[in-house]
Amino acid sequence: MSRIQRIKEYLSKRRLSHRKKVGVLVDGPNMLRKEFNINLKEIREILNEYGDIKIAKVFLNQYATEKLVEAIENQGFEPIVTSGDVDVRLAVEAMELIYNDSIDAIAIVTRDADFKAVLMKAMEMGKETIIIGAEPGFSTALKNSADIAIVLNEEGEEEKEREPEEIIEV
Repeated sequence: MSRIQRIKEYLSKRRLSHRKKVGVLVDGPNMLRKEFNINLKEIREILNEYGDIKIAKVFLNQYATEKLVEAIENQGFEPIVTSGDVDVRLAVEAMELIYNDSIDAIAIVTRDADFKAVLMKAMEMGKETIIIGAEPGFSTALKNSADIAIVLNEEGEEEKEREPEEIIEV
């Protein structure tokens, strides 16, 4: 069984009787790097097993190429290009999702511990939290702040999912 199939199986078991409405936010400069080989289609497939993606945005800095923006759009994500700090813009969007009654779960794709406060606020407000990151450099504090943590290593071969009380290797 492939790693994607194992994650899909695990997440589909976590579903309740109704599908959750998911908002996904991707930290582009942190995650869309050659060394991580992150595939937005794969992220979409993983999260589709968990619920219905209602909002999917990738945050980019002003140096993003038109080719990258087009590739993101072709994967069904909305590219958000900002001349300011990408983390600040992503955090503002995350706060909007936290207070959006139409969203049940928030998925953030990053390795950056700066988003720990956002995850904690989301949980406080009753949202389920999913963090997807890559090794090396994925913040342990960030992984331990989410309901589910999915970790991709350098080769994209190993993934772990974390629930508050346990870590499950798949």
